[in-house]
Amino acid sequence: MIKFVLMVNQQGQTRLSRYYEPVELSRRAALEAAAVRCCLSRNKDQCSFVEYKDFRLVYRQYALSVFLLIFMFNIKSNFVEVLDKYFSRVIMFNLDSVHVILDEMIQNGHIVETNKSRVLAPLTAINKMVDG
Repeated sequence: MIKFVLMVNQQGQTRLSRYYEPVELSRRAALEAAAVRCCLSRNKDQCSFVEYKDFRLVYRQYALSVFLLIFMFNIKSNFVEVLDKYFSRVIMFNLDSVHVILDEMIQNGHIVETNKSRVLAPLTAINKMVDG
């Protein structure tokens, strides 16, 4: 089960966070900072799976962003592929759409959809309504 998903920039600033288990707000910032520090401090030649406290961190650096999926394995590349398909270059200015994509793929910490067309269907329908 996925505990939480983070997307951070190379400076370690959180750009997107989604929790699938309750974590106190006071603990979130410290947990995110420690997980990001743990991943960003690793060498590029090292494995992208890290044991940290009670979590298994799986991370991947894409361009200027780092994606951390906590206790998750194959979904990170699929998530990035869906983002690439929907957005041309800039995603930081349209985080609502990123949240919709993430919610279509993961619900209650479980993967429910990986098909790119099905994941993007709600956004495609919204865009048609706006344009039409």
